[in-house]
This record gives sequence, structure tokens and C-alpha cells, in this order.
Amino acid sequence: MLYRIIFRLILSRLDPEFAHHLGMFAVRAASSVRLTKLLPRKNFKKISVMGLDFNGPFGLAAGFDKNAIAIRALGELGFSHVEVGTVTAIAQPGNPKPRLFRLKKDRALINRMGFNNDGADVIAERLRQLRKTKAKLPIIGVNIGKSKIVPIDQAEADYRTSAKLLAPYADYLAVNVSSPNTPGLRALQETKALKPILQAVINEAQGKPVLVKIAPDLLDEDILQICKLAKDLGLAGVIATNTTIGRDNLATDKQTVTKSGDGGLSGAPLNERSLAVLSLIRKNFGKDLVVISVGGVETHQQVSQRISAGADLVQGYTGFVYFGPLWARKLN
Repeated sequence: MLYRIIFRLILSRLDPEFAHHLGMFAVRAASSVRLTKLLPRKNFKKISVMGLDFNGPFGLAAGFDKNAIAIRALGELGFSHVEVGTVTAIAQPGNPKPRLFRLKKDRALINRMGFNNDGADVIAERLRQLRKTKAKLPIIGVNIGKSKIVPIDQAEADYRTSAKLLAPYADYLAVNVSSPNTPGLRALQETKALKPILQAVINEAQGKPVLVKIAPDLLDEDILQICKLAKDLGLAGVIATNTTIGRDNLATDKQTVTKSGDGGLSGAPLNERSLAVLSLIRKNFGKDLVVISVGGVETHQQVSQRISAGADLVQGYTGFVYFGPLWARKLN
């Protein structure tokens, strides 16, 4: 309740990207002075997925900790796993600002960040140093994407570079071909283009689980084709789903939505489609693939619903913005 008041009176008035950086600073500072250690201990249900032991089913989706700078702190806040990135082989500043927008009436965000990150070599070294500390950490996933300056026909080598650098320090790798904010990226979801990329990542993964992250805007038959490819190649599973380019059935007035411009929509409006994609995958593939379900999850009832529908793990991001630092602990 206190956070909701602070958000309404202060944070919601700040530029969204500045507020994000402010929040990251606060989370890291609280951890560095051990304030997060004062939170009441919770006995989360431990679960085993992909041969990894998770302290609860609910984790943080990629996009929040792009540069792997707050993993320990986020784990202390209750996330069972933290998926960092999206990381690209070549460091890049992302798209011009402003590039992050709130749709408060919908508890949603629109972002066109454009994979802004420090690059795979820098982030790999950061993860290496973190592992050396022997600190208690959540499960670490690393989400990798295509560098913007790399042509589509050279995407395989670009993903291979990132996987080779990052696999030694990741618990699992996620292949992102579904962000709407890198030109041409979503074309890589076509199975002919996707197959060599996934194979390259598997070859460099050092036995770590590999998943592919898919868009909610794909036709059902295309989702099933990607899942079949994932199964045939021996991937651990899929992450369903990324942000959507759709703008249907929003409570926010059309003028505000239009003014926000292009980008991926995340948050509560994705709940229905994300749940439908999860059910589609489970109906057609049973337990042959791990499914990490993400999109529109806000409450512990929704987490339970996703698990009942067949999700092995559940992730969120936008809810962290709207519900505050204790959100993950409540959901787990």
C-alpha cells in the first residue's frame, strides 16, 4: 500500500526511464548496506526445473536488469531467478529517447529500448566476478539478442559469439528473436532462419539449458512450428511470451497510446494471450518442453493459474513497476 502511494504521488510523475534507473539504484543500495537481509524470512517452495533448483516458481523477466548489475539484490527481494539482458555481442546504446512509456490505466508499459546494453564481453566479465564472490544468488538466465548493426544474414555468428562468452556464467540461456524493437529481428522466428541460430547457441552453451523466447503476435500454427523445432533440436524449452505490438482493448485513451508510438506493450493487457499460448503449447507438446510463462502476471492467483495450465516457471516485469519491491516475495 505504501509503495502504491509513493508510485502515484512521486514515481509516476518522473520520466519512466529515469524512474527505472532510480529504482535500480535504490535496490542495489539497499542490498549493499544489507537492508534486504532484514526482510522476514520466507519458506518458498523449492522446485527443480531443467536440472536447476529454483527457490520458488516466480522470477524476473529480461529487460529489467539489462547489464547484470543487481542480480544478488533482486534475488534478495524474492525473485527465484533473474533473467538478465537482452545482451548483444556488440555493446549498443539502444534507440533514441524517450523510449519507455507508462499506460497507468492499463498497468502497462510501452518500450522501444532497442537492446541497450554493455555488450557480451563486459557482461560476461561482470558475471564472472559475481560468481567469484560465492554470494548466495538466484538462478541466473542470460537472454541474448542480435546486435543492431549486424546484418540479418550474419545473425547466426552474432548469436554464437554472445553464447560462447556468456554460457560459462549463466545457469541457462534464452534466445531472443521476438523483440519488436530491433529491425528485422522478428523475421528470425521463421523456422528456416531460426534453426541455424538455435543450433549455434546449443553448440556454444556448454551443456547449459537453452530456451527460445517467442512473440505473442505469432499465429498459433507458427508457434507450434517453433516449438516443434525446439523439440527436434533438443532445446530445454520456450519462454512465452515477449511483448506485443498490438494495442487492442486498452483503457488508456487512444491519443495517449498513439503519442507513445511504436514499441512492445507489456503488462496486464497481455495476460489473456500469454495464458492462451501456454495452453496451446501444453496441449500440443505435453511435458516435452519446459515452458516459462510470462506476460500480464500480477497476482499470486495468476501465478497459480499459470502453473495449473502447465507452466514450469513464471516470470514478470511490469508488475514490479506497479506493485513495488515486495511484489516477488508475495507471489512466490
